[in-house]
Amino acid sequence: MLSPVLLLLLWLPTSLAHHSPPLRAGPRTHTAGTPRCYSAEELPLGHAPPHLLARAARWEQALPVALVSSLEAAGRRSRHAGPPAGNQCPVLQPEEVLEADVHQRSISPWRYRVDTDESRYPQKLAFAECLCRGCISAKTGRETAALNSVPLAQSLLVLRRRPCSRDAAGAPTPGAFAFHTEFIRVPVGCTCVLPRSAR
Repeated sequence: MLSPVLLLLLWLPTSLAHHSPPLRAGPRTHTAGTPRCYSAEELPLGHAPPHLLARAARWEQALPVALVSSLEAAGRRSRHAGPPAGNQCPVLQPEEVLEADVHQRSISPWRYRVDTDESRYPQKLAFAECLCRGCISAKTGRETAALNSVPLAQSLLVLRRRPCSRDAAGAPTPGAFAFHTEFIRVPVGCTCVLPRSAR
């Protein structure tokens, strides 16, 4: 009969083979650890590298990405309806906002704008902008300076396009680029806080 220790030694390599995370498979045309250098013909502007398409699907679930299409559609409708309301702090009318979205019912209301950066993937992200410097009083429905509106930010992993070299000389190749990962802070909403100092 095999001892428990020997059985453990026989089971451990098999278990590690099943549960170890897979090694990253990258393009074969570049050295391990070095981002691949693409030409504009290989990867058109606005597209992600093929080996990152699975990650791109997860990006679509992030709020700053998911809101872009609806914001652009709303922008097209508003151009036909008339001039935008602007960034003024609104007067809160409870009977008018019962069916509104959270960013409109909040006592620290905000709006969204689409931020576009062609050197970034995703190129378009929804950024929240606070509409008030103070917060709206639940009693009067008007802005009060007793509290401050501040943005809430989410850390988001994006890809950044940077020039790269496609030969051994090291000088950047015109039109060639590589993707580098980068964390950015994206404002996703606003909240009310106490002022840092009394006024």
